[in-house]
Amino acid sequence: MPKFLIIRFSSIGDIVLTSPVIRCLKQQVPDAEIHFLVKDAFRSVVEHNPYIDKVHVLAHSYELMIEELKTENYDYIIDLHHNVKSLRVKKALKKKAFSFYKLNIQKYFLTAFKINMLPNVHIVDRYLKTVASFGVKNDGAGLDYFIAKEEETKLKDIPASHHAGYIGGVIGAAHGTKRWPVHKWKEFCTKMDHPIILLGGPEDRANGDEIAAVDNVKVYNACGKFKLNESADLVRKAKLIITNDTGLMHIAAAYKKQIISLWGNTVPAFGMTPYYGFAPVSDVIMQVNKLWCRPCSKIGYSKCPLGHFKCMEKIAADDVLARARQRL
Repeated sequence: MPKFLIIRFSSIGDIVLTSPVIRCLKQQVPDAEIHFLVKDAFRSVVEHNPYIDKVHVLAHSYELMIEELKTENYDYIIDLHHNVKSLRVKKALKKKAFSFYKLNIQKYFLTAFKINMLPNVHIVDRYLKTVASFGVKNDGAGLDYFIAKEEETKLKDIPASHHAGYIGGVIGAAHGTKRWPVHKWKEFCTKMDHPIILLGGPEDRANGDEIAAVDNVKVYNACGKFKLNESADLVRKAKLIITNDTGLMHIAAAYKKQIISLWGNTVPAFGMTPYYGFAPVSDVIMQVNKLWCRPCSKIGYSKCPLGHFKCMEKIAADDVLARARQRL
């Protein structure tokens, strides 16, 4: 019985994108036992995954975690994070490891010099290469996301005006340059004749309140009111998801939702677009092409380094509106 430790510490979207590796490894390697190592803050992303036998968390004590992992006596380590922390784990455990190559040099050339040397391969397929030597192949089933029954939302959790169906608008993102501006969302919500639920974390609540103020009946601000898996359930129940390049976008893809994704400082060339496997789901990518300063970063900034934020400002609310109406 081969025993695997898969490492991906963070963040929400990156962890969701590892789910095909977990599933394919479990299903295609006979009697494989799979453990997953993640930061404590992101435990809920994987804790209900039936293909994972045990979840380990990086919490307060690194040394304690290492000692705990040593007692497991793994056969193989699948490192899908490939940073200093995961290197420390591999050195401590001294087991055969297969590591994901981040292509940081190629990303640097794209962000610094706008020279695209990146392969036209989705990150899911690059993750899967780490387990190819075990005979594991992409099964085409796409991403997984699992929610416990007690974490599902109930009808009473959202306004009655939204019970017949709603659009999910993901207004949050880890960095400011990945967020479609508040005034754009306000314009979209004003013109869109359909119930909308705004999704994001507690840090997005004030922006959500400002957007929802355009019509407090039509627009419900759920930012900061629900835990991650409850928000994921609201994504699952939406008719359509309009989203920045962020974790809930990948959760929406796991549920095979139609997605309109809005791209600012990051670009689809990084290989992290909505991923459906072989499922016949169409998504729409909205971005400003041929903008000389884009991409400015592989991750993002709190605000546009040049001050104009054209990458998001030039995505017109009317264009998003037209695409949304086509898909409802």
